[in-house]
Amino acid sequence: MHSHHGHHDHHHAPAPGTATRTFAIVTLVNLGYTVVEAAYGFLTNSLALLSDALHNLGDVLGLAMAWGAAVIAQWPATDRHTYGWRRATLLSPLANAVLLVGLSGALAWEALRRMWAPPEVPGMTIIVVASIGIAVNLGTALMLSGGHAHDLNRRGAYLHLMADAAISLATVVAGAGMLVWGWAWLDPATALLVGVVVAWGAIGLLRDSFNAAMDAVPPDIDAAEVRDFIAGQPGVASVHHLHIWSLGAGGVALTAHLVRPSGEDDDAFIHATGEALRDRFGINHATLQLERGDGACMDPDHGGHAHGDGHGHEHGHPHRL
Repeated sequence: MHSHHGHHDHHHAPAPGTATRTFAIVTLVNLGYTVVEAAYGFLTNSLALLSDALHNLGDVLGLAMAWGAAVIAQWPATDRHTYGWRRATLLSPLANAVLLVGLSGALAWEALRRMWAPPEVPGMTIIVVASIGIAVNLGTALMLSGGHAHDLNRRGAYLHLMADAAISLATVVAGAGMLVWGWAWLDPATALLVGVVVAWGAIGLLRDSFNAAMDAVPPDIDAAEVRDFIAGQPGVASVHHLHIWSLGAGGVALTAHLVRPSGEDDDAFIHATGEALRDRFGINHATLQLERGDGACMDPDHGGHAHGDGHGHEHGHPHRL
C-alpha cells in the first residue's frame, strides 16, 4: 500500500491577505452607506429606504462574518484542527443565509401592512440616495468578483451586493414614479419587492452552504466524472473509498483508494494524477492510497460492504489498512 497527500493552491483563489483586506474595505464602505440611507429613511418616512437600509445592515453583518471567516481561515493548522480553519468560510454563508431569510420576511410583512395606507415621501430624495447605493454596491461587488465562483464565502457576499444594486435600481424607479405621478404606493411595493428578491437569493445560498457544511461534493464537480477519470489512469484496476468535499476558502479535498497491481512508478504516478486533478477539476488537496491486492476494503459509510471497480467486479475479502 502507498499513500500520498498532495496540496496545491487553486489558481482561481485570491491571496489570503488580499481577500481579508477586500472584505474589510467592502464591509466598512457598506456600513457607512447603510447609516446614511437609514438616516434619510427616518427623515423622509420612506419604507423603501428603510427596508433597503435594513437589508444592507443584514448584508453588513454578513460581510462582517465573511471578513471574520476569511481571517480565521488563515489560522495555521493544529494537532486538533489538522485541516486548519478554512471551513469557517463555509459556516459564514450558512449563518448569513439564515439571517437574510429572516430579514426578508420582516420586510415583506411591514410592506404589506403599509400597502393600504402608504405615507407621502419625497421622490427626489429617494432617487438620489438610492443612486448612491447603486454605485456603492456595484463598486464593492466588483472588488469581490475575482474568484467568487470557487469560494462560497466570497460568492455569498458578491451575490448580496449585486442583489443590493438591483434593489437600489428598483428604488430609483419607484422614486421617479412617486416624483412624477405621486404614486405613494410604490414605496411599500418596492419594499415588498426587496423582500422577495432577498428571499430568493438567500434560499439558494442557504441550500449551497448547508450542502457544503454537510461535506457534499462541490456543485461544480461531477463525482462520477472524477471516478472515471481516476479509473482511466495508467495501471489503475479499480477505485473505491472516493470522497470529495469542500475545505472552504477555495480548497477542495479528495481521498481515494486505488487498486494498482503493478507500481514501479508510484511516486511519479501519484504526482501526475494529483496535478491532473487540480488542473481539470480544481481539486487541490488530494490524498491517494495505492493498493496491490484485490482492493477489498470495508466502507463504514456504505453499510460496511466491500466495493468493486464500478464495472460489476466485486471484491469480497476485507483488507485491513
